[in-house]
Amino acid sequence: MIKKLWATVVCIARSGIIRHGLVVLFSVLLFSCIKNRKFDALDITCNEALVANISYQEVKNLYTDQTIQIQEDFIIEGYVISSDKAGNFFSVLHFQDKLMNASEGFQIEIDLRDSHLFYPVGSKIAIKLKGLYLGQSKGIYKIGGVFSSFGNLSVGRLPASIVQEHLFLLCDPIGTINAPMITLQEPLDNFLNTLVQFNNMEFIEEELGETYAVSAEATLRILKDCEDKTLGLQNSGYSDFQNETLPEGNGSITGILQKENDDYFLLIRDLEDIIFENERCPPFVDEFTSTNILISEIADPNNNLGARFIELYNSSTESFSLKGWSLRRYTNANTTIGSIIDLTGHVIAAESTFVISPNASEFEIVYGFAPDLSVGTGSAADSNGDDNIELVDPFGVVIDVFGIVGEDGTGTNHEFEDGRVVRNASITQSNAIYSFSEWQIYNDSGAAGTINLPQNAPEDFNPSIR
Repeated sequence: MIKKLWATVVCIARSGIIRHGLVVLFSVLLFSCIKNRKFDALDITCNEALVANISYQEVKNLYTDQTIQIQEDFIIEGYVISSDKAGNFFSVLHFQDKLMNASEGFQIEIDLRDSHLFYPVGSKIAIKLKGLYLGQSKGIYKIGGVFSSFGNLSVGRLPASIVQEHLFLLCDPIGTINAPMITLQEPLDNFLNTLVQFNNMEFIEEELGETYAVSAEATLRILKDCEDKTLGLQNSGYSDFQNETLPEGNGSITGILQKENDDYFLLIRDLEDIIFENERCPPFVDEFTSTNILISEIADPNNNLGARFIELYNSSTESFSLKGWSLRRYTNANTTIGSIIDLTGHVIAAESTFVISPNASEFEIVYGFAPDLSVGTGSAADSNGDDNIELVDPFGVVIDVFGIVGEDGTGTNHEFEDGRVVRNASITQSNAIYSFSEWQIYNDSGAAGTINLPQNAPEDFNPSIR
């Protein structure tokens, strides 16, 4: 009943039938009928005279590298896209330049409760910028009051007593904000501080069963799309939906796009911005196995222990992600793993090598270039010539091996102490069973058919060349 009466009076006020005094009288009457709520009394009469005289981009261009106070009689206008009705926004009003296909957005910090009653979503507003402060952080532009921290000025909330001196409701009818549908593959900076929609989104499995926010705490929940790309959803611990459980399905989410520390996140107005009615995405697979990845060289130089390395080779015509892959070393005759190198996060280019060094600084001094991956001493790439090495795929399957696990290499056909192991150039596929015929092996003993010829760095080695 109250909402209907309120809408009627606002409509009449905008049409010019009712005068300012009656609107204020009604506001007082309305507020007095609501228990345990406090409102900031504002003049809600719409303004027909204000016209924008500066663009969003021109306002942004005023900012250099620190918060400034705007001294000129500039006016910008826009459409409200946020609402504090559900309590997920506090003392801030977001607005953008157009109802649809928006290209720019701003936020104004205001010390005003229940601003949705005065500036509902879709209403057009004008802001007198003279005297306000302008700041920017990570592409997010703010206007408002000011506060000082350790001598540095930052944009803060505009006191409620002067909000109506700067922020005006225009007489245009309330419009419908059409949020564009975008994906996480697009350049998101183009949509900052505007209302957007993402489809095929869902909460990550680890957070299912959780609530939207921890009580009284700002809480970041994580969304992902079906390509496993993620996006934050920041919720207030004071919002009306704080204690609601996150939905398990998949679907669309609409919100205002924000950014902090290079991470993007959304702010929703209420739970109507989330429609998760579809089945969740099928499991996303980004870990793969391949027999085209193999060990191509292992080094234990006779003259410099710091110049040791292991080289891998990709024999395929496409680059390959090593996500989930690892190298394992079995020391001497041990059957338990002595050390592991996690290769996740690295890629081997097509028909190219990947060099791993336990001493990157010494490697670069000796060979004249940096290794592809630097690991620590004592790692799987730091063998003294009688250890056994396995290359393992993301599913725990041994793809390639040098040596025989459980057999100390000393005096065998897989000893490379003070020497070098080189895979024959004709071998382009991995082999999970050690085969002596696939290798040229140099050492200081010549045992079991190996080559008794210690190798010195750098002249006897060619890391990165297959």
